[in-house]
Amino acid sequence: MVKMPFDALATDFDGTIAHDGHVDDTTLAALQSVRRAGLRLVMVTGRELSDLSNTFPHLAIFDRVVAENGALLFDPKTEATRVLAAPPPPAMVEWLTRRSVPLSVGHSIVATVERHESEVREAIRELGLAWHIIFNKGAVMALPADVNKATGLLRALEELGVTPGRTIGIGDAENDRDFLSACGLAVAVANALDSVKEIADVVTAGERGQGVAEFIDRLQRGDFDDGPFTTADRASTPERNPDQRSRR
Repeated sequence: MVKMPFDALATDFDGTIAHDGHVDDTTLAALQSVRRAGLRLVMVTGRELSDLSNTFPHLAIFDRVVAENGALLFDPKTEATRVLAAPPPPAMVEWLTRRSVPLSVGHSIVATVERHESEVREAIRELGLAWHIIFNKGAVMALPADVNKATGLLRALEELGVTPGRTIGIGDAENDRDFLSACGLAVAVANALDSVKEIADVVTAGERGQGVAEFIDRLQRGDFDDGPFTTADRASTPERNPDQRSRR
């Protein structure tokens, strides 16, 4: 049984629990075990919900799914969906389409590949939009300026009655930094970008799902019973955790 200074575990999908869209059985078993032990599970992903549902058939093990990089909240149990952000401006979609920029358009998110970053920036600037760009390992995502994975996670935790300080966050990419910084314990898997490892309290030895399963095993063994860490703790003692110090 998990000894709980924590109430929830929030994890990214691609590059964290999944590799090429696949989550292996060991990782699924680890997530299920920690849920049985009492943690609420939240997925926080940049994917659109329809794409995620077609890729990952096990959404029911999560209590909430934050999709579209914070713009959409989904309850797998009731299948209720809440849109948390403004829809894509038609003028921006039209502007980019006219320039043959390949797009994926969700309830709010507008995504393309990194080589088209300049066109997306130009569209936002020329149209005078209060939108920003978020990167994710080769992808460029445009969203309203006040929307990111952290804002979506906070809405999910509010619904679940959990505080950010009692939440563990696990991720690997640029767009994970916001929600990891909001959590009481921030974990980076071994394949994470250096910029993510720099803000993490723990860096796993294993990559992707192997690293997540490794962390969950340590969590259930009581390795992190000292309690949640705050943003102030990270700033004042950046090397307090030997896992992070040894892998920088």
